[in-house]
Amino acid sequence: MVARVNTVAFQGIEVLPIDVQVQVTGGMPAFTVVGLPDKAVGESRERVRSALHALGLALPPRRITVNLAPADVLKEGSHFDLPIALGLLTVLDVLPATEIAGYTALGELALDGAISAVAGVLPAAMNAAARELGLICPAACGAEAAWAANEGGRIPILAPPTLLALINHFKGSQVLSTPEPKVEAAADRPLDLRDIKGQETAKRALELAAAGGHNLLMVGPPGAGKSMLAARLPGLLPPLEPAEALEVSMIHSVAGLLDGGRLRRNRPFRDPHHSASLPALVGGGLRARPGEISLAHRGVLFLDELPEFARPTLEALRQPMESGRAVIARANAHVTYPARVQLVAAMNPCRCGHLDDPALACSRAPRCAADYQAKISGPVFDRIDLHVDVPAVSPADLSLPPPAEGTAEVAARVAAARAAQTDRYAAIPNDRRPATNAELDGELLEELAAPDAAGRALLT
Repeated sequence: MVARVNTVAFQGIEVLPIDVQVQVTGGMPAFTVVGLPDKAVGESRERVRSALHALGLALPPRRITVNLAPADVLKEGSHFDLPIALGLLTVLDVLPATEIAGYTALGELALDGAISAVAGVLPAAMNAAARELGLICPAACGAEAAWAANEGGRIPILAPPTLLALINHFKGSQVLSTPEPKVEAAADRPLDLRDIKGQETAKRALELAAAGGHNLLMVGPPGAGKSMLAARLPGLLPPLEPAEALEVSMIHSVAGLLDGGRLRRNRPFRDPHHSASLPALVGGGLRARPGEISLAHRGVLFLDELPEFARPTLEALRQPMESGRAVIARANAHVTYPARVQLVAAMNPCRCGHLDDPALACSRAPRCAADYQAKISGPVFDRIDLHVDVPAVSPADLSLPPPAEGTAEVAARVAAARAAQTDRYAAIPNDRRPATNAELDGELLEELAAPDAAGRALLT
């Protein structure tokens, strides 16, 4: 008899159906996993064996073969533990094969039979819904799985804390409760523009960037407020649309960063250190994890001290900034993550930061500024729409009372501008429809915003 259990493998946020086939035959006792498993999948044999032993179930002294089909797809991660265990329980007549066939299963097993959280439950649940299957997942991941639905409504979700609880559910001696979907809590006190005194020009540039989704570069001396301005940009942006929230949450789910399984509703804000490596920023590593640019999808990626990033790392951002996708090339596959971000960068005008400060004049000006800014290539500069100088704040500005206009007032104007853009682009087909002005391609720009003679003269 061959028992079959549905599970999945991941390529980015793309989900590939995997058929776990378990067979027990005569011969020398052995437990073999085939089908291109990585080391974590290969180690599942011992976790499964120990988890079943904790339930009082011993594996038969026969040859056990587990095949993960299709065999030419690399299987990565510990989430194969649960489907392998379910296949063995089916072969041993502990669980009914007909009921297991209606579910996709994923989860890591502890040695005592507990089912531990794994990454990627949300995209796995969406795939199960598309295939009209239910989902079996760890209890800690039930909230994110509960968001999956199809035309028939929400799919059946089983989120047992232990393997024993799952067995008892199928035997009818225990009923697992259906997990409820959860949403990320709003920030208790959003950062407010009122905290920043002066810098009216920079605040206006921040508003324009928020309204059109434009990339922004702020240049100024240390302590001018560049980082404070950048941190307040997410508060100016409208909340994530439902489709955006789902896509952002799927990326964070695959990365194992979906806190408590709660769907994201706040726009991401990522601010990696300038020592971040290329795989950390763009994506990659042993299991092709999403990088900071993908974790900031539909939100803000803030690069402070821009020239201090390694040049190859900055150059690697050119393609994702242009296409809105981060492609990680592997020998056997290309993994693609969404990466439609709003880039905000900050830098000093020169290495010492005091190029235009009369009290602390740069001793190597203007050569110091030219050398420092030359660390950023022209193509990277060209992808940043708005450049603004952020001068040092004077003592007189610091003594002023807080400004009357704060984040709430500016966010209202940004929301109105975004609504106007939505109306403007409503007639464009979905596959070409931009979300903001910054996403317009050349053809649409000529069609919708063709400049008059005076405008063309200014541009040329």
